[in-house]
Amino acid sequence: MSNNPTIEPVAFNAMHDMLASAGYSDKAIAYYLDKPNMGKLANADQVSEVTGECGDTMRVYLKIADGVIQDAKFEVMGCPGAVAAAMAVADMVKGASLADARLIRDADIFRSLVVIPDQKQDCIRLAAKTLQRALEDYQPGNGRKL
Repeated sequence: MSNNPTIEPVAFNAMHDMLASAGYSDKAIAYYLDKPNMGKLANADQVSEVTGECGDTMRVYLKIADGVIQDAKFEVMGCPGAVAAAMAVADMVKGASLADARLIRDADIFRSLVVIPDQKQDCIRLAAKTLQRALEDYQPGNGRKL
């Protein structure tokens, strides 16, 4: 069952079934329905945005202290695959050093999601690219934002 109180149980079950039949894992579906890391992050140290070839857009907010990502959130305009990939990336980087976060690649995100449809691999690449852009742009103390 979803932790998202705005989704009625019947609608949740219908969406879950539709996404499962399209090839999404339960974990990817939960990320999409619950959106645990969706939204703006007040006082972010870095904000970066990337638009993918498909037109999906991701904006990442990072809170960084002493070389460690304390918190991460995304705003996503895109499909369930894009939302799930962004939510997974945010969970992966929370508590990670900047050096470790720089090592996150498409395959790591895919493994985290367990399974998403093959045609949604571009969503994983977009999430990885958005994170990497933020890490490249980040300079301690510059407060660089969009």
